[in-house]
Amino acid sequence: MRSPRVLVCLVLLAWAAPVFAQTAGPAATQTLQDEIAAADAALFAAVFDTCDPAKVASLITEDFEMFHDKGGLIASSAAPFVKDMEAMCARQKTGEDYRARRELVPGTLKVYPLNNYGAIEVAEHRFYKLEPGKPEKLVEVGKLTHVWKKEKDGWKLARVLSYEHRLTN
Repeated sequence: MRSPRVLVCLVLLAWAAPVFAQTAGPAATQTLQDEIAAADAALFAAVFDTCDPAKVASLITEDFEMFHDKGGLIASSAAPFVKDMEAMCARQKTGEDYRARRELVPGTLKVYPLNNYGAIEVAEHRFYKLEPGKPEKLVEVGKLTHVWKKEKDGWKLARVLSYEHRLTN
Protein backbone atom coordinates (compact mmCIF):
# COMPACT_ATOMS: atom_id res chain seq x y z
CA MET A 1 0.00 0.00 0.00
CA ARG A 2 1.34 3.43 -0.95
CA SER A 3 1.48 6.30 1.48
CA PRO A 4 -0.93 9.24 0.99
CA ARG A 5 2.05 11.50 0.25
CA VAL A 6 3.19 9.28 -2.63
CA LEU A 7 -0.36 9.16 -4.03
CA VAL A 8 -0.65 12.95 -3.91
CA CYS A 9 2.68 13.28 -5.74
CA LEU A 10 1.58 10.82 -8.41
CA VAL A 11 -1.72 12.65 -8.95
CA LEU A 12 0.09 16.02 -9.22
CA LEU A 13 2.60 14.59 -11.71
CA ALA A 14 -0.18 13.10 -13.82
CA TRP A 15 -2.03 16.43 -13.80
CA ALA A 16 1.07 18.51 -14.63
CA ALA A 17 2.44 16.26 -17.39
CA PRO A 18 0.23 17.70 -20.16
CA VAL A 19 1.14 21.25 -19.12
CA PHE A 20 4.86 20.63 -19.64
CA ALA A 21 4.57 18.22 -22.58
CA GLN A 22 6.68 18.82 -25.65
CA THR A 23 4.91 21.89 -27.00
CA ALA A 24 6.19 25.20 -28.25
CA GLY A 25 6.07 28.19 -25.97
CA PRO A 26 4.09 31.30 -26.84
CA ALA A 27 5.24 33.05 -30.00
CA ALA A 28 6.89 36.43 -29.88
CA THR A 29 5.04 39.20 -31.69
CA GLN A 30 6.00 42.63 -32.98
CA THR A 31 3.38 44.12 -30.64
CA LEU A 32 5.07 42.52 -27.62
CA GLN A 33 8.50 43.69 -28.84
CA ASP A 34 7.16 47.25 -29.24
CA GLU A 35 5.48 47.25 -25.82
CA ILE A 36 8.62 46.06 -24.03
CA ALA A 37 10.81 48.51 -25.96
CA ALA A 38 8.46 51.31 -24.86
CA ALA A 39 8.45 50.13 -21.23
CA ASP A 40 12.26 49.90 -21.28
CA ALA A 41 12.53 53.42 -22.72
CA ALA A 42 10.12 54.84 -20.12
CA LEU A 43 11.97 53.19 -17.25
CA PHE A 44 15.43 54.32 -18.30
CA ALA A 45 14.19 57.83 -19.14
CA ALA A 46 12.87 58.06 -15.56
CA VAL A 47 16.18 56.81 -14.16
CA PHE A 48 18.64 58.74 -16.31
CA ASP A 49 16.91 61.57 -18.19
CA THR A 50 14.53 62.99 -15.60
CA CYS A 51 15.76 61.33 -12.38
CA ASP A 52 12.15 60.70 -11.35
CA PRO A 53 11.93 58.17 -8.48
CA ALA A 54 8.11 58.35 -8.36
CA LYS A 55 7.90 57.39 -12.04
CA VAL A 56 10.38 54.54 -11.48
CA ALA A 57 8.27 53.30 -8.55
CA SER A 58 5.26 53.13 -10.87
CA LEU A 59 7.22 51.03 -13.38
CA ILE A 60 8.52 48.30 -11.05
CA THR A 61 6.82 45.57 -9.04
CA GLU A 62 6.71 45.66 -5.23
CA ASP A 63 8.84 42.49 -5.15
CA PHE A 64 11.36 43.98 -7.62
CA GLU A 65 14.81 42.40 -7.54
CA MET A 66 18.01 43.58 -9.18
CA PHE A 67 21.26 41.69 -9.49
CA HIS A 68 24.35 43.45 -10.84
CA ASP A 69 27.69 41.88 -11.68
CA LYS A 70 29.59 44.65 -9.87
CA GLY A 71 27.30 45.09 -6.87
CA GLY A 72 25.65 41.71 -6.37
CA LEU A 73 22.10 41.90 -5.02
CA ILE A 74 21.27 45.59 -5.49
CA ALA A 75 17.58 45.48 -4.53
CA SER A 76 15.21 42.91 -3.08
CA SER A 77 12.08 45.09 -3.16
CA ALA A 78 10.88 48.31 -4.74
CA ALA A 79 10.97 50.66 -1.74
CA PRO A 80 14.72 50.49 -0.98
CA PHE A 81 15.54 50.72 -4.69
CA VAL A 82 13.46 53.88 -5.05
CA LYS A 83 15.04 55.33 -1.89
CA ASP A 84 18.53 54.66 -3.27
CA MET A 85 17.51 56.34 -6.50
CA GLU A 86 16.30 59.41 -4.58
CA ALA A 87 19.74 59.62 -2.96
CA MET A 88 21.43 59.30 -6.36
CA CYS A 89 19.29 62.14 -7.74
CA ALA A 90 20.23 64.32 -4.76
CA ARG A 91 23.94 63.61 -5.33
CA GLN A 92 23.56 64.55 -8.99
CA LYS A 93 22.00 67.89 -8.04
CA THR A 94 24.97 68.74 -5.82
CA GLY A 95 27.50 67.58 -8.42
CA GLU A 96 28.76 64.79 -6.18
CA ASP A 97 27.60 62.28 -8.81
CA TYR A 98 27.56 62.80 -12.55
CA ARG A 99 24.48 62.40 -14.71
CA ALA A 100 24.47 59.64 -17.28
CA ARG A 101 22.68 58.69 -20.45
CA ARG A 102 21.79 55.14 -21.35
CA GLU A 103 21.02 53.77 -24.79
CA LEU A 104 20.18 50.34 -26.11
CA VAL A 105 22.69 49.06 -28.63
CA PRO A 106 20.75 48.99 -31.91
CA GLY A 107 19.81 45.50 -33.06
CA THR A 108 20.42 43.79 -29.70
CA LEU A 109 16.91 43.94 -28.19
CA LYS A 110 15.20 40.54 -28.08
CA VAL A 111 11.89 39.88 -26.37
CA TYR A 112 10.49 36.48 -25.38
CA PRO A 113 6.96 35.96 -24.04
CA LEU A 114 6.41 34.33 -20.64
CA ASN A 115 3.04 32.62 -20.74
CA ASN A 116 0.56 33.92 -18.14
CA TYR A 117 3.10 36.37 -16.72
CA GLY A 118 4.85 38.76 -19.08
CA ALA A 119 8.07 38.80 -21.06
CA ILE A 120 11.83 38.46 -20.95
CA GLU A 121 13.93 41.23 -22.43
CA VAL A 122 17.56 40.64 -23.41
CA ALA A 123 19.76 43.41 -24.80
CA GLU A 124 23.04 45.24 -24.64
CA HIS A 125 23.26 48.86 -23.56
CA ARG A 126 25.76 51.70 -23.37
CA PHE A 127 26.25 54.33 -20.68
CA TYR A 128 27.54 57.83 -21.30
CA LYS A 129 28.91 60.28 -18.74
CA LEU A 130 27.32 63.74 -18.99
CA GLU A 131 29.21 66.69 -17.58
CA PRO A 132 28.28 70.35 -18.08
CA GLY A 133 30.30 72.02 -20.81
CA LYS A 134 31.88 68.77 -22.01
CA PRO A 135 30.95 66.34 -24.76
CA GLU A 136 29.27 63.17 -23.52
CA LYS A 137 31.69 60.29 -22.98
CA LEU A 138 30.99 56.59 -23.46
CA VAL A 139 32.11 54.99 -20.19
CA GLU A 140 30.57 51.53 -20.05
CA VAL A 141 28.82 48.82 -22.04
CA GLY A 142 26.83 45.99 -20.44
CA LYS A 143 24.19 43.35 -20.98
CA LEU A 144 20.78 42.98 -19.41
CA THR A 145 18.13 40.37 -18.90
CA HIS A 146 14.85 41.78 -17.59
CA VAL A 147 11.67 40.01 -16.59
CA TRP A 148 8.62 42.21 -17.19
CA LYS A 149 5.25 41.49 -15.60
CA LYS A 150 2.03 42.45 -17.40
CA GLU A 151 -0.31 44.01 -14.86
CA LYS A 152 -3.71 45.66 -15.24
CA ASP A 153 -2.11 49.10 -15.38
CA GLY A 154 0.69 48.13 -17.78
CA TRP A 155 4.14 46.59 -17.86
CA LYS A 156 6.21 46.54 -14.68
CA LEU A 157 9.79 45.43 -14.28
CA ALA A 158 10.07 42.53 -11.82
CA ARG A 159 13.61 41.16 -12.16
CA VAL A 160 16.88 42.59 -13.44
CA LEU A 161 20.11 40.83 -14.28
CA SER A 162 22.73 43.41 -15.27
CA TYR A 163 26.04 41.83 -16.24
CA GLU A 164 29.18 41.73 -18.36
CA HIS A 165 29.88 45.41 -17.82
CA ARG A 166 32.96 46.58 -19.69
CA LEU A 167 34.66 49.91 -19.17
CA THR A 168 35.42 51.79 -22.35
CA ASN A 169 38.03 54.28 -21.15
